[in-house]
Amino acid sequence: PDCPGCQTFGKTKLEALAMAQEALEGWLETSLLHGDVPPRPVPRRGSPVWVRPRLEVAIQIRWLRDDLKMTQAQLAKLAGVSQQQIAKLENPDANPTIGTLEALAQHADARLTVSFAREKPAKPRARN
Repeated sequence: PDCPGCQTFGKTKLEALAMAQEALEGWLETSLLHGDVPPRPVPRRGSPVWVRPRLEVAIQIRWLRDDLKMTQAQLAKLAGVSQQQIAKLENPDANPTIGTLEALAQHADARLTVSFAREKPAKPRARN
């Protein structure tokens, strides 16, 4: 609902969620590649649709720049890198290192957090 025109369907809930992820990722990638600020999700009832981590990082960087009200060139100057490097970080196919993200966060007076979230409860493991 946060992304106008992004729609899909599936015969089962599992299929619908898989299709929703594919549709949402395509919509968000297009938004980023056009230089737009992707909409921030509004909490709703139902199942969340997760996107792949590289895309999520690119979106978070774009949101950070939007929060700072800066162009890519301005953020690059603040971080001591080139505008092209900031553009690359906002590309959904980029693969920045944790070190790069830490440096960007430090220069932007932001806090970088990394977490792992399980979608399903862990299965019991046999002990040796």
